[in-house]
Amino acid sequence: MAPRNVLVVGGGAAGAATAILLARAGVAVDLVEAAPDVTGSGSGITLQGNALRVFSDLGVLDDVLAHGYAFDVLGLRTPDGTVIAEFPDAKTGGDDLPATVGMPRAVMARLLLERAAAVGAKVRMATRLESVTPDGHASLSQVDGRAPLRSVSGATAQTYDLVVGADGLNSGVRSAIGIPTTPEPLGMGIWRVFTTRPASITRTDLTYGGAAYIAGYCPTGDDSIYAYLVEDAADRTGLSGDERLATMRDLAAHYGGPWTEIRERMTDAARVNYTWFTHHVVDGPWHRDRVVLAGDAAHSCPPTLAQGAAQALEDATVLADEVLRSDDLESALTAYCARRQPRAGAVVGNSVQLAHWLLAHEPPPQAGGTADVPGLMARTSALLSQRP
Repeated sequence: MAPRNVLVVGGGAAGAATAILLARAGVAVDLVEAAPDVTGSGSGITLQGNALRVFSDLGVLDDVLAHGYAFDVLGLRTPDGTVIAEFPDAKTGGDDLPATVGMPRAVMARLLLERAAAVGAKVRMATRLESVTPDGHASLSQVDGRAPLRSVSGATAQTYDLVVGADGLNSGVRSAIGIPTTPEPLGMGIWRVFTTRPASITRTDLTYGGAAYIAGYCPTGDDSIYAYLVEDAADRTGLSGDERLATMRDLAAHYGGPWTEIRERMTDAARVNYTWFTHHVVDGPWHRDRVVLAGDAAHSCPPTLAQGAAQALEDATVLADEVLRSDDLESALTAYCARRQPRAGAVVGNSVQLAHWLLAHEPPPQAGGTADVPGLMARTSALLSQRP
């Protein structure tokens, strides 16, 4: 018998998609998110075909295509901006879908949460999980939007048939059920900026090397892009907004071609952010009794292969599939982990391998090294082209 009532903790891709699939099947779903609004921040996101395939299943693909920017070709450039290669991007979602769509991360979040509410999930923002036990007993409280760590209402408790911890990298659900895994830093940091789109940018172009490990950009709409630069991880916490902007502008100045115009458009410090690359995969079961992990709570990868959101979305489809067609919750959650752990682990491993090659400045096989980037990309695309 499928769960009758489910608590989903976290309003990101994994949580919202899980809520859509379960609520659409008639399950009573409470989706809670501690942030007062997940649709008003962030830069852009690159969504490959396997993510678009899930969006189609969720009923939001048309909206994603309407609000994003689709393209089927990738480019490689030298640091001075010279194009050295153009090639078709792998259509991992099938020939009827674009290879890639870029879009503002906040728009993706809004579309998914609106769809969750439309199919019957009760979406509660500014609501924090105070505690959860493996038997599904959860305590929730309302959060003061001006001080996210402070609860402003007494906790309410309820026991759920299933609790889904989709609450991100630093998952409180994960620690509450005794899973000690935490993300590990890789030694790289990424600068991101969200700004207006130069007319010349109609796809993602990547530059490997130069002043940064990777310089890239992705169109996210008719008049928006996000651009990124990957460096050695550094402590940037003490920088003011203007200092962050100046630091990224200085790094961007080492790149030519479209980067010249991107740099001119980098004027808003609020649109610049910096994070470290981390990675993890929970080794062993992803659940304890009635509580299960999904998305970044279960696994995370550096964005070297642009698969973070896609893997979270795949978690949701497999979890819902197993839960809805099984009469035994324990068996369903065990099957979910058995299906997802090898695939997500392979994607994380390949993403980390690419980062390690870059960190080590490892040459390609034709130059006597081991950094077979095309081979790694081809293996990953072949895997992702299969339904999870």
